[in-house]
Amino acid sequence: MSRIGGRETGASGTSKQLQREQDGGTADQAQREQERNLKELLEWFRHNDKLPKEIDPLLLRRFYQCMFGDVEETRKLIEVNYALRNRHPHLFIRRDPLDADSRRTFDYADILPLPGITPDKCKVSLYCFRDFEASKMHHTEDTRAFFMVSDCRFVTPDDLANPEVLSEGEVQIFDMKGTTMRHISRLTISTLRAYIKFLQLAFPVRLRAIHMINCPTYLDRIVSVVKPFISEEVFKLIRFHTQSIDTLYEFVPREMLPEEYGGGAGSLEALRTHTQKALVENRDYLMDPDHWVVVKPEKRNESSWRFFK
Repeated sequence: MSRIGGRETGASGTSKQLQREQDGGTADQAQREQERNLKELLEWFRHNDKLPKEIDPLLLRRFYQCMFGDVEETRKLIEVNYALRNRHPHLFIRRDPLDADSRRTFDYADILPLPGITPDKCKVSLYCFRDFEASKMHHTEDTRAFFMVSDCRFVTPDDLANPEVLSEGEVQIFDMKGTTMRHISRLTISTLRAYIKFLQLAFPVRLRAIHMINCPTYLDRIVSVVKPFISEEVFKLIRFHTQSIDTLYEFVPREMLPEEYGGGAGSLEALRTHTQKALVENRDYLMDPDHWVVVKPEKRNESSWRFFK
């Protein structure tokens, strides 16, 4: 199952009331089914040797929604997600939002989930440079910071005005202003492979679109470097805005964007402060091995044996 991508009523009041009752009953049934399935998935998660000990309830809901409520497909996605995390612990597990590497990333680049969701219920995130000096780019550390922000967002309501409503897709905006071939030369191929693979196979949200804005004239050279690592399915989601940022407004509501991009969502500084505050508040969660580390059965047994010696 891919992760990439009102009724008429009768004229009488009785018919309209009957329709409302039927719709309400259907919604109640769907809600009860979701609750049963999530409870079943939680039990399965906690007794699965291929998974960590704990999972945040909101994150579990995201996995379930990402797979359109299919329990078996949700299980597969969850196992792939944690398998890849533990295969690349330097990106997903050994991390701290307050350490020197993270501070270096956040000092020169912005990784910002934008407030609210689009009319078609998509969450939008913005990525841009604050400092264009290529020597400040450290691709592996920057990728680790990206996943910390993502993991923090996944346990935070998408829309504070409607906390129970989950986004139904992910829209990413990459501002390429200041990007040079020196930046591209600093990419680490193994990190790029891991990032793309996780995005394509294990992300707990459905990727709907990737917008590249402020594209440089040598865009074709940049694309030639990264395209071999991107599936055709994902590449089709990328839109390159080469003339003006105005074309972005056709896809993302202007009011959701920062002031610096002609929007009404507040300044980049305010959004940055909010994101950093959320990272600090979730620091223990991001660093808690019980939520991320898969302990192999033989290691568990060995630890238990040592304990009783």
